Amino acid sequence: MKKDVIPVKIKEILRANTGWAIFIGDEEKVFVIQVEKSIGSVIGMFLREKEKERPLTHDLLADIFAGFSISVERIVITELRNSTYFARMILQQKNELGRKVVEVDARPSDCIAMATAQKRPMYVDAELFEEVEDMSQVLQQINESNTDADSDLGDESWER
Repeated sequence: MKKDVIPVKIKEILRANTGWAIFIGDEEKVFVIQVEKSIGSVIGMFLREKEKERPLTHDLLADIFAGFSISVERIVITELRNSTYFARMILQQKNELGRKVVEVDARPSDCIAMATAQKRPMYVDAELFEEVEDMSQVLQQINESNTDADSDLGDESWER
């Protein structure tokens, strides 16, 4: 992947009608990716570093990766097509034979979950970041109207 990218972070996770709205961005701009209820909860758990009774799918993947000396280097949200975001997970394997880097097509929600779980950097393609609607004001208005809560995760709130 040779394109210019912008580093981003999760700014907030809020309940939405059909799942969760993940607000992602930098200091200048924020955009939203809608995710399913279950994956939004998983991302929230990883953000809070909440201990789980049993490994989740993303924990399983991380354990498999570790067994093969594979690490998640970064994730990149690459494009928006027909109201669907696309992303790439960049993996690196190091062993006695050398170093291999592989890009894997994946859902942005899974990429975000893996990056959050493993504390790896997240990026957005620079052209995409320029195209998406800035939701900074919307997030600010939501936060101002919800001054009692850090996020809509209720008891599951997390520190930014």
